[in-house]
Amino acid sequence: MQLELLNEQGQAASKYDAPETVFGRDYNEDLVHQIVVAYQANARQGTRAQKDREQVKHSTKKPFKQKGTGRARAGMTSSPLWRGGGRIFPNMPDENFTQKINKKMYRAGMASIFSQLAREGRLAVVDSIKVDSPKTKALAAKFKAMNLESVLVIAEEVDENLYLASRNLANVLVVEPRYADPVSLVHYKKVLVTKGAVDKLKEMFA
Repeated sequence: MQLELLNEQGQAASKYDAPETVFGRDYNEDLVHQIVVAYQANARQGTRAQKDREQVKHSTKKPFKQKGTGRARAGMTSSPLWRGGGRIFPNMPDENFTQKINKKMYRAGMASIFSQLAREGRLAVVDSIKVDSPKTKALAAKFKAMNLESVLVIAEEVDENLYLASRNLANVLVVEPRYADPVSLVHYKKVLVTKGAVDKLKEMFA
C-alpha cells in the first residue's frame, strides 16, 4: 500500500510503501463499530447512583387507611409508584460497563480503520514531527503551514517539547503508537504517521 509522504508544507512529495497487512485491508464496518463502542464503554465510570425504596427518606407510616377512601391501597410513600419514591432498579456506583474485545478482533479492527483512512486520503506519512522548544505557537504555525486544522499525530516517540507544545491545541492530539485508539482515529480529520511509527504499527496490528 502506497501512502502520501508529506513535506514541511503539507504537500505530497512522494509515495511511501506501507505494509498491506495494516494499511491495505478491507473495511469491516461492523467490527469497527464494535471496537469503537467497546472502547467508549470501557472508559465509562460507574459513578452515578439512585436510591431504592429503602434508601429514600420517607416515613413508614401508612399514608391513609386501607378502605373507604376510593383510592388505591398504599402502604408507605417510599413506594416506586409514588412521586419522590425509590427506584425499582436503581443505578448503582459499582455498575460495570466494560465490554470484552478479543485481541485478534481489536488488531483487525484497528487495521481496518487505518486502511479506510488511507483509501479516503485522510492518512499520510511524514519523516518526523519535532519542535525545538515547548512553544504551542511554533507547533500551531507548523500545522497551519501544512494546512491542517484537525489532526492526530502518531509519532514514534513523543518528547517533552512536542508534548508540551501540543497539549493546549484543541484540535491536535499527539500520541505514540501504543496509545492510538479507535475513537481518535475516527474523530480527527487527518492522521499523520511518522516513518518510525509505521514500523511499530506493523508490529502491533499486522
